[in-house]
Amino acid sequence: MAMAKILEQRSYIVPGKLKITEHFFEVPVDYSKPDGPKLRLFGRSCEKNEKPVEPPKDEPKQAPWFVFLQGGPGFGCRSPENNSWANAVLDKGYQLFFPDQRGTGLSSTITAATLAKQGGPAKQAAYIKHFRADSIVKDMEAIRKVFTKDYPENKKKWSILGQSFGGFCSVNYLSRFPEGLKEVFLTGGLPPLVKQPDVVYERLYKRVADRSYAYYQKFPEDVQRMKDIAGYLTKEEVKTNSGGIVSVSRLRQFGFILGFHGSFDVVHGTLLRMANDLTMFGFLTRPTIQDFDNLGPFEAHVLYALVHEPCYLSGAASNWSAEHMIHKFPEFGACTADSADPILFTSEMIFKSMFTDFAELRPLYETMDIIQHSTDWPDLYDEAQLARNEVPTYAAVYLHDLYVDYEFSSETARKIKGCKTFVRSDMYHEALGTKSAEVVEQLFKLRDDVMD
Repeated sequence: MAMAKILEQRSYIVPGKLKITEHFFEVPVDYSKPDGPKLRLFGRSCEKNEKPVEPPKDEPKQAPWFVFLQGGPGFGCRSPENNSWANAVLDKGYQLFFPDQRGTGLSSTITAATLAKQGGPAKQAAYIKHFRADSIVKDMEAIRKVFTKDYPENKKKWSILGQSFGGFCSVNYLSRFPEGLKEVFLTGGLPPLVKQPDVVYERLYKRVADRSYAYYQKFPEDVQRMKDIAGYLTKEEVKTNSGGIVSVSRLRQFGFILGFHGSFDVVHGTLLRMANDLTMFGFLTRPTIQDFDNLGPFEAHVLYALVHEPCYLSGAASNWSAEHMIHKFPEFGACTADSADPILFTSEMIFKSMFTDFAELRPLYETMDIIQHSTDWPDLYDEAQLARNEVPTYAAVYLHDLYVDYEFSSETARKIKGCKTFVRSDMYHEALGTKSAEVVEQLFKLRDDVMD
């Protein structure tokens, strides 16, 4: 596989004595057709910018690369200085690289308008098939080769940290290009080694139900608030500021964030505001509608909706997995003002109604339907290669992770030869961001310490 082509590089200094370099690359859309259409990728690297009193006599050493693979799918990276764990890793002697994965951030961003340039729904669906973990990993390997082309052979490998979906990419990397990896760190990112997402959703619905009941235990008054708001939305058509619909289905999707630290309070604040508007004015005010719109990521991150179920597929179709699996759980049937039971939240699930409720998704329903019924998805993981893995691998696993099932994670860890884990019951999925010091310290302790 060829190296990525560097198109542009510019550096600047930010507070905290950090040197940030912005990189643009060119890579193929399809690596099996290297002379075909191209993508423009973006990423930021980061290194310390220190000025010693006396210049070093020897040539500065080449700091090893440490790459962050962002969660998602469909989200770009924040700039390095805005990642709370970055300094701790820089202090260990690495230089960092934060790529926007293809289709996200500044890397040939996927939106309804940019996707329309590919042609009709069938061509759009075919194009989207190149935006899963396997293609992302090929991008990373192509970039590694160009970054390290002048390095001595023993320094060409790099380290990677995969958060959530970034961990899914990392395990694909272990499967396909282990020769490019020095070490792998995973946080909430050990993927289920499945062929189709039904079993993933079966477990997710149970966890979301439990999380919903826990929410209502903290805020019992919100049981009635949810019903009152649902009753209002059933009678009135309310538009979001971005042109979407404030629907009961979207209201339930507040559960998308319920797996994060402090998320109960965020959801409660929005429900309280909505209920207060209805009590005082009989309608939802613009600031409240904006708060509502901000809790759903799909207007700005359509790629998440398009590839979330395909990120589990191998030779099978998803067939709107979340849509049909919800019927196995009657407790999710309550969704009206007169329901006897609480209205449960949904979460990391893709429903057909979203392609009406979100303005940016509306033009993409036919494209999504083709994707949902496609079966020509290549394998993402090579279990035989994972079983003979020689790349040191360290994983943070969270017992109460809403998004990545603990049992699946444990099974996958056992299938990766030499994978070391630490398990925490007091951390949620995004602990890398909210409890950075603890997570980074424990990951490197797994690497550097011994257990006799």
